[in-house]
Amino acid sequence: MKKSKMSPLDIAHFRFALIAPVIQRTYLDPSAAAYYRRVCEKPLMLPNGSVFHYQPGTLEKWVEYYNKHGMDGLIPKERSDKGATRVLPDTAICEIHRLKEKYPRLNATQIYYKLVQDDFIPAVVSVKAVQRFVKTNDLKSARNINVKDRKAFEEEYFGALWQADTCYLPHITENGKNRRTYLIMIIDDHSRLIVGGEIFYSDNAYNFQKVLKNAVSAYGIAHKLYIDNGSAYKNDQLTLIMGSIGMVELHAPVADGASKGKVERNFRTLKNRWLYGLDVSNITSLKEFNELLSDYVRKHNTTIHSATGQTPIDRFILTKDRIKVPKSKEWLDECFYNRITRKVNNDSCISIDSVYYDAPQQFIGMKVEIRFLPGIMEDAYILYDGKPYPIHATDKVANARTKRNNNFPKIDYSRKES
Repeated sequence: MKKSKMSPLDIAHFRFALIAPVIQRTYLDPSAAAYYRRVCEKPLMLPNGSVFHYQPGTLEKWVEYYNKHGMDGLIPKERSDKGATRVLPDTAICEIHRLKEKYPRLNATQIYYKLVQDDFIPAVVSVKAVQRFVKTNDLKSARNINVKDRKAFEEEYFGALWQADTCYLPHITENGKNRRTYLIMIIDDHSRLIVGGEIFYSDNAYNFQKVLKNAVSAYGIAHKLYIDNGSAYKNDQLTLIMGSIGMVELHAPVADGASKGKVERNFRTLKNRWLYGLDVSNITSLKEFNELLSDYVRKHNTTIHSATGQTPIDRFILTKDRIKVPKSKEWLDECFYNRITRKVNNDSCISIDSVYYDAPQQFIGMKVEIRFLPGIMEDAYILYDGKPYPIHATDKVANARTKRNNNFPKIDYSRKES
């Protein structure tokens, strides 16, 4: 059987997962060398299904590369930002399973229109995509032959594992515009402490990164993060961020909401104890909605949890010393910078999310790596030869009055790579 090709980032993620216990100092062996020997006793299976027998010295080198260069040190060659998106997002897949379980007589076409009506998928998605999914996954009847063996579990200490997910909230009207809202939340598995949560108008990768960054800044760097496979939670940028801060990225099986039981139960509790008691029609802004959420989070974190018999904040205090603190605010910012590649146009402009930025003139015609924090583009820069070169939002009116600097060496664009 032919094995699928692994991307450079897949390889880096695999390498980091192997050395994470050494980076985080969580291995139980007498020494790091003993850990390397134990892990390398048997061949290891790579994400693409191939098997390889590593030497202990190889893992030791990876740790050295990571300590020197961060996640970049584990990438075997220049990565690509190209990715593929699924037709049906995880939220839609979970909803299909829920609908078939609750209403087994619903056919695929009826489910399709329900998904469109409830904003789980846009109308441009074909009804055949839902029909094909229902048929492929044998959901035509109410049978459930794939029952999984599950057992209740709990991590030993705060920060051993965080769980994150998105919850659909009601529409609110702000400035005359009615929009759907989304709650992105992160909870600690051991303490049930809500370490991060914010309501947005969009469930995307940038917004999850913001919540995660705030959580890490407030509570430290967890050892593992358990998330689903939606585009907000599975992308190259997040993998680079996770590796840079030293957190292992774990993904739940597709359409298996029960595997994220604690965060799912947390959402149900939030709805029952808070959301259903709100008069959402009186909420006039996202800022106001988030202020109400902050009040709920404070109450949750200081209320005795039925499963533990303690308040989440008390459980956090008892074992918080085992979590690693970020080196500095500047270091954390650097870890969360997104990385993209762009070609600088002949007018010194580059485009990011349909917005143009002025780049230094010497980069005209070149492909450059740009690093930026989403939402804080004034700090964006080109990284070239290890040095940062700031970029700025293009102001065409100001540029019309700016004196040109033509002292740079002439460039033969015909020799530049396309």
